[in-house]
Amino acid sequence: MKTTIALIAHNQKKTELLNWAKVHREELVKHELIGTSNTSKLLNDMLELDVKPFGHGPSGGDILLAAKMLQHEVDKVIFFIDAETPHGHEHDIQTLIRTAVINNIPIALNRATADLVILETPEEV
Repeated sequence: MKTTIALIAHNQKKTELLNWAKVHREELVKHELIGTSNTSKLLNDMLELDVKPFGHGPSGGDILLAAKMLQHEVDKVIFFIDAETPHGHEHDIQTLIRTAVINNIPIALNRATADLVILETPEEV
């Protein structure tokens, strides 16, 4: 069964996400992929993935993703955050994380958890 995976990275973490996606490309192509505009462009251009863009993070993209989660359109989130740099849209980022937690959607915020989330198979309920 195809799942929808959101791929996002702060500017300082885009190369790290690109390298991670390169390692997991074979698994990623099995899923529906969405991402913020700049991240999706990078992954599509460099790895020829089909990541559908949904908006720019600082311009409401994080809120759009939270809405998609509330509408049950997202199964997993891979979000390489830059925790060392302040972001003007910090409240939006927290809303996105809180929405994933409340709705029991796996969310990876670094490479170690991304490795677990991409390989995780959902349990039958």
